[in-house]
Amino acid sequence: MAPGLDENRAPADKRADGLGVIDPSARKLIDRWHVGSDPEQFAISKDGKFAFIANEDDASASIIGLDSGQLRGRLKVSEEPEGVGVNPVTGEVYVTCEEKGEVFAIDPDQQRVIATIETGGRPRSVAFSPDGSHAYAACENGGYIAVIDAGSHKLLSKIQLPTGSLPMGTAVSRDGKELYVATGRGNAIAIIDAEQNKLVTTVPVGTRVWGIALDPSGTKLYTANGASNDVSVVDLKSRKELRRIKVGDGPWGIAIVKAAK
Repeated sequence: MAPGLDENRAPADKRADGLGVIDPSARKLIDRWHVGSDPEQFAISKDGKFAFIANEDDASASIIGLDSGQLRGRLKVSEEPEGVGVNPVTGEVYVTCEEKGEVFAIDPDQQRVIATIETGGRPRSVAFSPDGSHAYAACENGGYIAVIDAGSHKLLSKIQLPTGSLPMGTAVSRDGKELYVATGRGNAIAIIDAEQNKLVTTVPVGTRVWGIALDPSGTKLYTANGASNDVSVVDLKSRKELRRIKVGDGPWGIAIVKAAK
């Protein structure tokens, strides 16, 4: 969590730490599973059987069985783990750790760390290309995107974002040709050509944009604007913000549920 954002909030109730299970049809919380101390982001394994959760307070990644909600493993990473992403082809799991600027690659079957990638810049989130060849980590303090070879687990390059950008959320287009990045206090979405690793343009959205998500069609992007308390809807073809939807205080992330037919 970026410094200063929680200064005026009440102390955290650590008893509430957990992974919430929600019935999307009924829109109700139906269970809460204990997963670790101060769980941040999480991702579902490629086979849909496990959740991998970054536990910020104890520098670990928990593995939870989705059939039972039980802890199936815990891996040590470095301080302040935050982002979690799953390679759509290999199933390998990446966990970003903010304090030392590291990304840990995990083999989900063997449940072990197989590589550590030094990105610097306080990485906040990670997204993979659809073909599983590359990973993109948003490095907040560095104001850049770290491009990683997901086969060799090596840092390839850094894409510098516009001045004032504090990147957090990341999403990749369905065809893998574009990368979308929330710039935090930059109050915009950066659109990057993923083939040339170059910034194409920026789209102004709400204030303090954090989490982002693509709709199922891949034509619209939704952004959680933490300081303006709204969600922006961005049309990716026209590169324009269509509208803003008022929500509760301090929206941080976005999840899109595909409606059942």
